Amino acid sequence: MKFSKYILLLLLSIITIFSCSESYDILPSDQPILITANNTTSLIGNSVEFKATKDGEDITDQTLFYINDELIEGNVYTSSSIGEYVAKAEYDSFFSESLIITYHDGSEINFKKRVLIEDYTGTWCGYCTRVAHAIEEVFSNTDDAVAVAIHRDSSNPSSGTYDPFNYDASDLENTLEAVGYPKGFLNRKTLWKSPEPDHVTQVLELTQGENPKLGIAIDNEVVNNNINLNVKIKKAKNFNELKLVVYILENGLIYSQKNYTTYYDAVNPVPDFEHNHVLRETVTNLMGDTIPLDEFENDEYSISYSLNIPSNIENIDNIEFVAFVIDKDGNAINVRKSEKNTTQEFEQI
Repeated sequence: MKFSKYILLLLLSIITIFSCSESYDILPSDQPILITANNTTSLIGNSVEFKATKDGEDITDQTLFYINDELIEGNVYTSSSIGEYVAKAEYDSFFSESLIITYHDGSEINFKKRVLIEDYTGTWCGYCTRVAHAIEEVFSNTDDAVAVAIHRDSSNPSSGTYDPFNYDASDLENTLEAVGYPKGFLNRKTLWKSPEPDHVTQVLELTQGENPKLGIAIDNEVVNNNINLNVKIKKAKNFNELKLVVYILENGLIYSQKNYTTYYDAVNPVPDFEHNHVLRETVTNLMGDTIPLDEFENDEYSISYSLNIPSNIENIDNIEFVAFVIDKDGNAINVRKSEKNTTQEFEQI
């Protein structure tokens, strides 16, 4: 039995190491044209703005947009009638897949849809710049993505996989069907296809479609060495089981980054690399705290936290907060980010 465990650990170590070996080819992309909208559910009389991308590049200005097979002027559409509308984009004689836009009269409640990206990374991992670059491409195409960089693997300075920002997320990683680094997960449980820069569309698509029936708002106040945090949740339907996860992140952390890719000018290592959205502290349990469904009042629930600023924070001005709610299967229903000292309202649409 001990021998079997040794062999298993050895194999996992080999997989982890070879995941970051210095061999990397960028394959041709087969991404289709993607049409997205700032809202796929909207109140009648409000405008919906469309965007088209291909291979992560914004091609909106060169694209024609159609509603119910009729060409519209520009990339903005407004309807005064309730119902579903089929939107398509045409670029260079090629059409996108259909995107359904729903207009309602205000009798139903929906919330803005955001996607969570959890990036398992390491300063020692040469492939990890691939995911960092892909996240930058996502951000250049949408404001509806929230990224969290979970640094791994060792806090021991003498280790070959030392990372000064290492955060022990092994309880969460053990639930995921992926080994080695890098790896990105979307809405906590969906593996981001590799190579990630060729699959930016996979992330963008998760900001589209049916809007969630659950919204989040975060209020926070950072005074001296204290954080006062209030997370508010509003639901528009009944749920069987919900859990809340709250993170404290830090931006602008500078440290050398190994790089085996052609990104970042193919420099290896990248000196003074800026690490952003780095997980520094989990306010709740990493796997989520159960939300008591019987404590919702008028379909709203809130919980407050008062805590000291984590000792590993290097610059208090660079912190941000992330809150997301997961369902009974561990998938994120919705996510929200908040900068320091801000008050938020629900993004109800």
